[in-house]
Amino acid sequence: MQTATALAHPNIAFIKYWGNRDDALRLPSNGSISMNLDGLHARTTVTFDPALPADSLRLNGSEQSGPALERVRRFLEIVRGMAGLRLFARVVSENNFPTGAGIASSAAAFAALSLAASHAAGLDLSEPELSRLARLGSGSASRSVPGGFVEWQVGSDGANSYALQVAPPGYWDLVDCVAVAAAGHKPVGSSEGHALAGTSPLQAARVADAGRRLAECRRAILERDFAAFAEIVEQDSNLMHAVMMTSRPALFYWEPASLAIMKAVQAWRAAGRPVCYTLDAGPNVHVLTLSEHQEWVAAALGALPGVERVLTATPGGPARLVDS
Repeated sequence: MQTATALAHPNIAFIKYWGNRDDALRLPSNGSISMNLDGLHARTTVTFDPALPADSLRLNGSEQSGPALERVRRFLEIVRGMAGLRLFARVVSENNFPTGAGIASSAAAFAALSLAASHAAGLDLSEPELSRLARLGSGSASRSVPGGFVEWQVGSDGANSYALQVAPPGYWDLVDCVAVAAAGHKPVGSSEGHALAGTSPLQAARVADAGRRLAECRRAILERDFAAFAEIVEQDSNLMHAVMMTSRPALFYWEPASLAIMKAVQAWRAAGRPVCYTLDAGPNVHVLTLSEHQEWVAAALGALPGVERVLTATPGGPARLVDS
């Protein structure tokens, strides 16, 4: 019996990943930049056991079947192939934040699964190798392998499309205040949404302009320029959701509270508060600010109608092995 446990953080994308140029390898249409979220995590234990008759998955205390189990089983097949292993595995994973609600639960899950499964299988992978492996489970998971501020390189093939650190966690005192407008599982998952991106007439223009947005976001992070950061982050979020809304069929992840939060953030910024918003594929709004404003922003978000609760996170570290 071979066991390992790993912990990984979700991430919030500042420049978004939406759409693949190769679905099987999860090669993205454009590069992306994100920040890992400390305090939020997936903790995953993988046990390869000769006594097991099949792979199993227990997520947040519930045994899984159907598509969720099949997705993990396919991923374990990749790991078994890399390690020359023939044993089935038991996977037990717990998230301390809402699952399937647009807070990158699959990114954290597959980053943790990549490290735990590879280690349990006897592999000793480098960070780029782990990032490439995680990408095969969930594209955004590639960015949850390194720590801090991270860029996923678009690459030319499966070998050079992986994530690298742009800056370490302590480089900039950003805080993500996540306004949870709906904690339930979203009706259309990100994998299905990625497959629809090319049906939007706006996707090609979004991808063509991605290099500019990546460069502006990278510069804003490295220069700790919040005003420039806020402008490009909100523009990129709006662009991705415009693609979603003009896909066939259209995807509307926003709830009424989502738009109300975005408008409140714009008003606070106009009044001089350093804040900006971004949304991944879900209704929950990530409101970014500087640490000295965290308390005010979290309280103001919590007072808005439709906000169920507010989660806060600072820049988080890399995926790592922990005691079982």
